[in-house]
Amino acid sequence: MTATVEVEAPKVIDGLPAEDYHADRTSISSSGLRALLPPGCPAQFKYDREHPATPKKEFDLGHAAHKLVLGEGEEIVVTEWDDWRRKVAREERDEIRATGAIPLLAHEGEQVQAMAEAIRRHPIAGPLFASKGVAERSIYWTHRDTGVRLRVRPDWLVVRPDITLIVDLKTATDASPDGFSKSIESYSYHQQGALYIDGVQAVGLAPEGARFLFVAQSKKPPYLVTVGELRDQDQEIGRARNERALRIYADCTASGQWPDWTGPVTEIPQIGLPTWAVIRQTEEYMQ
Repeated sequence: MTATVEVEAPKVIDGLPAEDYHADRTSISSSGLRALLPPGCPAQFKYDREHPATPKKEFDLGHAAHKLVLGEGEEIVVTEWDDWRRKVAREERDEIRATGAIPLLAHEGEQVQAMAEAIRRHPIAGPLFASKGVAERSIYWTHRDTGVRLRVRPDWLVVRPDITLIVDLKTATDASPDGFSKSIESYSYHQQGALYIDGVQAVGLAPEGARFLFVAQSKKPPYLVTVGELRDQDQEIGRARNERALRIYADCTASGQWPDWTGPVTEIPQIGLPTWAVIRQTEEYMQ
C-alpha cells in the first residue's frame, strides 16, 4: 500500500484470533519491517510471507508461558509423555497441534507452570501483569508519509491516566541485562519497541505518552527475570530503522520488484571481511 490509496482510520480490535492477526496481508507488522532490513532483504520477506513456516517446537514453551501469564493465546495440552519417541506419542502430539493447541510433554508442563509462578513472584513483573490491563490487543493505523497500513499486538497494555505501559514478555536463553541487551541488537527489538509506542499513540491510547517495557525470563531454573525499559536513544534508532523499512516496503509494493541483498546491479560488487575484522587483522598483520 502506498500514499495513493485511501488512508484508513486507526483501529483497535479486542479478541481477534492470533492466526487472523498474523495472516493479514493488508498491513505489515514489526517482524515484517525487521525482515526487510539486513541481514534480511525484500525478496526473502516476500517469499516467507507467501510461504508461512510451520510452527517451530522451540517456540512452544514461550507461547505456553505467555498463555499462563497473560491469559491469552493458544490452548495448552500437557500430555503424559516424557518424550515424543513412541509413535503413539507423536500421533497424539500431531492431533493436538492440528486443533491449534500447543502439545507439551509432562516435564514441559511443569516447566511453564514454574516459569509463570516465577513471573508472579517477581517484585516488578508480578504487579505489572496483575495490574488492570489488556492482553493481545490488535492495533492498526496508517503511516502518514507512505500510506502503509501497520499493525502491532502488545502482549500486555496498561492504560493509566498518567502513562500508558506496553509490556513485552520474552523468554530468553540469557535473560541477564547484558545478555538481553545483545538480544535487542540481534533481533532488533528496539524497532519493535518504537513501532509499538507509535501504534498505541496513533490510536489514542497514550494521551500522556507511552513507555515500552521488556520482561525477559530465562528458560532454565530458577527462571530468573529481568525487567527493563527501552532507552530513548535506542527507541529513536529503532524508529529510524522502521522508517527506512517502510519506504522499502512501499517502493517494492508500488513497483512489484522485491530485490535480494544486492538489488539490481550491473557490475559485480566487492565483498570482503567485516569492518571489525579488517581493523583487527590490519593491526595484527600489517604493522
